[in-house]
Amino acid sequence: MSKLGRLNRGETNIDFLKWWKIGIAVSVFLMVVSVGSLLTRGLNLGIDFKGGVSWEVSAPGVSVDETRSALDAVGEGSAKIQIVGTDIIRVQGPESTIEHTAEVTKALAELAQTDPANVSFSTVGASWGGDVTKSAIRALIFFFIAILIYLSVRLEWRMAVAALVAVFHDVLISVGAYSVFQFEVTPGTVIAFLTILGYSIYDTIVVDDKIKENERLVGQSGRLTYGQMTSLSMNQVLLRSINTTVVSLLPVIALLVVGAGIMGAVTLEEFSIALTVGLLAGAYSSIFVAAPILVWLKEHQSKYKVIRERLQSQGVDVAHAAARVDLVGVASGAPTMDAAASKVSSEPSPTTASSIAPSGVIPPRPRKNQRKR
Repeated sequence: MSKLGRLNRGETNIDFLKWWKIGIAVSVFLMVVSVGSLLTRGLNLGIDFKGGVSWEVSAPGVSVDETRSALDAVGEGSAKIQIVGTDIIRVQGPESTIEHTAEVTKALAELAQTDPANVSFSTVGASWGGDVTKSAIRALIFFFIAILIYLSVRLEWRMAVAALVAVFHDVLISVGAYSVFQFEVTPGTVIAFLTILGYSIYDTIVVDDKIKENERLVGQSGRLTYGQMTSLSMNQVLLRSINTTVVSLLPVIALLVVGAGIMGAVTLEEFSIALTVGLLAGAYSSIFVAAPILVWLKEHQSKYKVIRERLQSQGVDVAHAAARVDLVGVASGAPTMDAAASKVSSEPSPTTASSIAPSGVIPPRPRKNQRKR
């Protein structure tokens, strides 16, 4: 059977125990880069967070360089200039006086060859951005507490802790990507970050639910360590995790390509970039962050620690995934392949059994073939 066919049937045998070491190293590297960039470069906060004035005017055929040259005369040559859609010029600058705002408005009207009344502008105070930030932090804390309680009741507290570490990993890497590439952080970005949390938790729960199911199946048999059982479980749900991520990414990529790239909707670009980074980080963390942390916590339990030590004393390589086992057979008490083979070898063959007659009974003499005269 092809690899795609085995993946579709949940019959892959990827050694996740080996790949987890590489995955954890990659995650640590990305988190260090994210923290380093946040401390040195910071975030490119939009006008909604740092305050300022925003102007917009329809100016077909006017480039960013021409706009910057026109604004140099009024002291706004360093302002942020964007072309929104096909012909809308957007200029964002720091807070200023009413007189200076009027000068910039007049300069943009002359550049676009239109009346100053057609130039729209809005002023945003920095305090509003501070309120948005505080609300986002409160929502994040509430989300962590709610998920910790729910997963502890639904599954167990170790799975809840592993899932929250994975979510923190996803948020940190997503924010770090915005710092490294200096994408603008807007209220739409904050909404996307909060949306990422739900996707990340969902993908992790899909994996944890299968692990919990197999934990009940092999927990009493002692044929696998908890890590090997987790690797087997992840092979079984690998296709589901891939499908979840792909189906979630398709509409987001459509927003990024069509909405932002073709239609020039800047707000959609800010939202879809954050979602794309977060979804990829969430799919990665459910496999390479949440799972190994859960295994580390569970294998410190005496029950699974004893199983690991016993298998290790028998010469089993517990650092790698075991060969696939029949979990249904383990659950129902069916004999393993070795036991079945031993049973077959110990049973007498039909030929041997038929050649042994009961004591005191003389088997009949075979009849001879007689020639007819």
